[in-house]
Amino acid sequence: MAMPNVGEKAPEFALPVSRDQKVGLKDFLGKKNVILAFYPLDFTGG
Repeated sequence: MAMPNVGEKAPEFALPVSRDQKVGLKDFLGKKNVILAFYPLDFTGG
């Protein structure tokens, strides 16, 4: 996957919020702004 550029739309994905429910980017489209932050080394103990 190529690195995204500032202002590009993120690819659609969904994450679990409970056992029976998921939330995805499409749930916020046109309703709220979403900021995505990735921390690849979080919780590595380093």
